[in-house]
Parts: sequence; C-alpha cells; structure tokens
Amino acid sequence: MREKNKGRKIYKTKEKNYYQKSVPSKIFSAGLTILFLGGVVFLGYSAADPIINYTKKKGDSDITAQSSDISEYNSENSSEIEVGIINNPNVTASEFRCVSLNEDDLKTQLALETGINRITSNTDAEYIMVPLKTAGGNIHYNTINNKAQLAGAVKANLNLNDICNSIRTAGYKPVAYISVLNDNIYPQTYPESSYKTVDDGSRWIDNSVENGGKPWISPYTDECKMYISGIVNEISDAGFESIVCSDLIFPEFRQGDLELLDASLTDSERYLVLTSLMNTIYSDAMAKECSAILEVSAADIAEGKAEVLQPMVLQISTLIVNINIDELATGIDVNGMPYDFNGSPDENAKKMLGLISDKLDGFNVVIRVSGNNIENTDEVKIKEAINEYGFKSYLIG
Repeated sequence: MREKNKGRKIYKTKEKNYYQKSVPSKIFSAGLTILFLGGVVFLGYSAADPIINYTKKKGDSDITAQSSDISEYNSENSSEIEVGIINNPNVTASEFRCVSLNEDDLKTQLALETGINRITSNTDAEYIMVPLKTAGGNIHYNTINNKAQLAGAVKANLNLNDICNSIRTAGYKPVAYISVLNDNIYPQTYPESSYKTVDDGSRWIDNSVENGGKPWISPYTDECKMYISGIVNEISDAGFESIVCSDLIFPEFRQGDLELLDASLTDSERYLVLTSLMNTIYSDAMAKECSAILEVSAADIAEGKAEVLQPMVLQISTLIVNINIDELATGIDVNGMPYDFNGSPDENAKKMLGLISDKLDGFNVVIRVSGNNIENTDEVKIKEAINEYGFKSYLIG
C-alpha cells in the first residue's frame, strides 16, 4: 500500500577372425602378458596414493569444526563456490543447550541479575540468550548507533559489556538475539531504508494509516544493510559467543502491494536478497570471532514460507527452528490441511517436529520452544519431546 501525503545411438560390432597359434607362439605370448600385467600392477600401486590425494575433496579428511558453543564455520572448506552455490561445511555441532531472558530482564542491572537467577535455578543449559533487537525494531541495550537513538528504537540503558559480564559471572555463555528485518521503527525516521512504490517513490506501508499501517525496513536498501551491519559489529565486539538472527523475511505483501512495488519482489529468486544479507552478517560476525546462527519459524517451514531456508546458498551451518507456541495458537495450514496445536508445549513440539523434521537436512539443528510464560513449563518434558526426533540441542524461551 502506498503511504498517503537426442535420439539413441546404435552401436554395431564386427565379428573377429581368430586363427590357431603354434605352441611356441603361445608360450611367447603368455610370457609377454605376464610381464605386461606385472608392470601395470607396479605402476598402479605407485600411482594410487597420488591419485587418491588428487581426487580427494577438500574437507574429506576427518575434521570436525567446533566452537566453544556451536560448530564454527570452516572458512577454507566453505570457500568452494561454483556458480553461486555454497557447499555447507561438513561439521558436527556440539550440543547446544540454551535458555532465553525476556525483554523486561534487560531494563535494569537488577532486573538482569534477577532474570539470570530465575532461569538458571533449574536448568542444565550452558548458554543464556538475550533479546537485543526484537520484532518491530526495538533495541534493548544502550547502543552507540546514533541513528537508532534518533529513531527512538532504544528502550534500555544497559551496556553490552555489562550484559556479557553478568552472564559470564553466573557461569554461562552469552548469546545475542536480533530480529533482522521485522523493523517498523527505523524506516519511520529513515525512509531511505524502506520499501518504495515505483511510480512516485513514496514509502510503502503494510496497511492504511487509519488501520495502523507501518513501513518495513527493506533488505534491498544500502541503508538497511549498513544499519544491521553496525548492530552486528557492535554486538560482536562486546564478546558475545553467537548472534541468533531471526526474521529474515518479507512482509506479507498482497497482490495490490506487489503491483505498486519493484518487480524484484515477484521474482521467484527474491530469496537471494535474504540469503545474501544472512551471509554478510555471518562474515561480519566471524571476522570478530563470533558465530552467527539463522533462526527460522517452524510454522513457516511447515507452510512452505521459509524463503531464506536455502542450504545451497547459505554459509551458515547451524539452524534454530523456532516452535513458537503463541504463533501456533490459531493453527496452521499445510498444503490445504489444517492443523491445530491445543496441547502442552511438549505435545505441540512433537506434533510440529512430525511435520517438519524431514525438511531440516543440511543443517545442524537446534530446536527452540518459545512463547509467553514458556519459562514456567516443564523443561524436561520439552527436551524429551525434542530427543524423540533425534535432536539434542535446544533453546527454551
């Protein structure tokens, strides 16, 4: 919405004429054959090792790339790119056990320490995740990004280093969470970061102004890329082990919206702008010795909407699949078949994994179960549900 103001080959064989050889000729011929075969065996033995070494692909040796948290990206192996296709690193992830704080836990230092004590009182988790940039665009730390400040996105005053230190002091490793493209705040102040209509260049909003229409930050714009890059670098510099990147998505465009916007948004390969942004985030973070992990909605995977989930072009090796209990409350539609999720969190997790587990090949998978008051659920039952489908890594909250 515009903001108002061949065929088969036939092979023929010829009959050969065989003539009877004399006995001496047979003996002489047999001798030559033995000598010849001996030479072949010797040459083959000598050349076998070099040939094997020559044809062995880089990364075929028994190398396991692991970081202190999740498997790190092996830049040498993953640099093998052919026609834009990236071979995901053949790595095995160490078990990733994580719990998440909520936005309110980041309001003050006391709230942070109280939150850490609350979620660590009964868990075997090794990591604690903090939501630093959430859906809608709010930032929950005292960023040094002036544009974020001017846009009114900053909602908390805690320093990133203090957040990391508090988590480490409690005996855990800090993980950051950012909602990348679900951002309606930044483009309000910086329209050059938003989707624009093609006829007059006005800022696109997702509904009428009267119905609360909002602009969205666009991955096609340089302003968006610079903004996200700045946040990623800031978090990486602070000492976080990993950055979980969620909401690499497009808005839910209606047909009328697509008629107003650039033709690239109707291209069947528009997902490339999402994977490119994720790969850039990954490279930026890895340069600072911080891993980057993609998070995708389990509901989107089930419904075939997870456009960013492209193993052949993504550099990342670890994927978090978010089973959001609140998101599933209204049910989902999978190829015309409705599914309800009215059970407990562990029951809903098992039901969802039954729908999507065969679609997760090519990644090291972490199963996340999230939603309001998820911290009060039985963590043991959730982990058991996840284990039933062969997944050992989890994130709760």
